[in-house]
Amino acid sequence: MNPTCTATRPAVAAPAPPRRTTLRPARDVTAPGARVAALYRTRITHLRRHPVQHYFERSSYSWFVDLDALPRVPRWLRPFARFEARDHLWAAGDADTLRGRVDAFLESKGIDLPGGRITALMQPRVMGFAFNPLTLFWCHDANGVLRCVVAEVQNPRGERHAYLVPPSGDDHPAIVDKRFPTSTVDGVGGHYLVRAPEPADRLDIKISSHRGDTPAFVATVRGDLRPATSRQIVALQLLAPAAPLMDALSMRIQGAMLRLKGVPVGARPSRRSTLRCAQ
Repeated sequence: MNPTCTATRPAVAAPAPPRRTTLRPARDVTAPGARVAALYRTRITHLRRHPVQHYFERSSYSWFVDLDALPRVPRWLRPFARFEARDHLWAAGDADTLRGRVDAFLESKGIDLPGGRITALMQPRVMGFAFNPLTLFWCHDANGVLRCVVAEVQNPRGERHAYLVPPSGDDHPAIVDKRFPTSTVDGVGGHYLVRAPEPADRLDIKISSHRGDTPAFVATVRGDLRPATSRQIVALQLLAPAAPLMDALSMRIQGAMLRLKGVPVGARPSRRSTLRCAQ
């Protein structure tokens, strides 16, 4: 296009494109290049319908990050936001990075995304403790097309498992077979319906566990976008102090309450598919 050309008549205005969320860089939390991180203040709910009725909810927060541009927070805040490869998936050779671990998992499933962006929703390590009941990795190809989602789950025993999930949306949840107990009272079998669109202004994740046509358990994670600033990080520590530790304790307490209601302890998974998480 010649930049010196001028229009001889008024141009017809084009329709406005769909509104997209722009994550603006924070002044004190940086990432390499133009890519930046964001925070979501979340409300997490669990509704169990079988074999007993049980419900609880809690407030927390999650980081949304680019694995090729993990955020760098000020030194005095680093105890509250450390992103370490050892807290997710499994070791990936000598150059053991979080991106490398996701790439290695995808390669084990026959998927290669050279140059593609991988974003993630997760809890960082806080005060030396890491626990992520659910971590989501959105895996794009070099053209920016979402190819798949990796859903990593961790139970209170510190064991973890990862599912390869096709892209999903509000009207087309993905289906994956359940192969791992996410709590001390869970077994295996049945399937999950997973609705995990990549977040924008709003985070809206819903996962339900089914045996047959009836959901036995429904979990949601919903929240609003917040800028990743020092002020927000401090505010979220007040809202959900020591969040990973509190999440782990909460899951153990809820498991104990379910056992008091007569729900038996579930079987432990095979060690081949799990790894005890280092604290």
